[in-house]
Amino acid sequence: MGIGGTIGKNVAPRVAKMAPDLSRGFVHEALRRAIDGVGPLPPAAQAADKQLAEQDGDVDRAIHEVIENHVRYAGAQGFATNLGGLVTAAVTIPANIAGLALVQCRLVAGIAHLRGYDLADQRVRNAVLTCILGEQQVRALVKRKKLPSTPMGLATAPTHDPDLDAVIAAEVTSTLLTKVAGKRVATTVGRRVPVVGGLVGAGADGYATWQIGRYADRELLPRRLR
Repeated sequence: MGIGGTIGKNVAPRVAKMAPDLSRGFVHEALRRAIDGVGPLPPAAQAADKQLAEQDGDVDRAIHEVIENHVRYAGAQGFATNLGGLVTAAVTIPANIAGLALVQCRLVAGIAHLRGYDLADQRVRNAVLTCILGEQQVRALVKRKKLPSTPMGLATAPTHDPDLDAVIAAEVTSTLLTKVAGKRVATTVGRRVPVVGGLVGAGADGYATWQIGRYADRELLPRRLR
């Protein structure tokens, strides 16, 4: 584990105290806004359909464009929320977590839509959130039996298990807190230069979002809606 991850595990509980609104419910709200649209961002399916039209119906190329667009979104919010020093952490860390959750939920939801999944289905919504954990963590959670299956398995399960909603939301919240807090503190302590911190934050958020997009692309295989 890198320095960011190590520091993140130590700092995340303190960040949670600074940002009490970042409960498990905020993850479901981020997903809802990603799917329904918020502010200047249109709904995930609408944005994905636009890319599909621009790519002449080529789903794989449309997914590539959706990923690239959201990497840019993540980098932009990562830069803006990683400027400043530790004294601003109480504001910037929660903002970074909320922004990253929204962007990554929207990215995976767009991919799921293009692959033929119904975003109104709670099984699919749980699959979207699970993708945000990343392949390595999903495998670990499945191995420890905290999750019954991979995102693909969750999306295509015979029935929706309501108990999974809270489990997945808690894991996603913890993951985002750890990653963002670790990145923020490691960047500030190690660099001491605010603008450099913003650039590092943009790169880290953009790369993490690209990884999630690639994972969702591999995991969510094409499916026809009935």
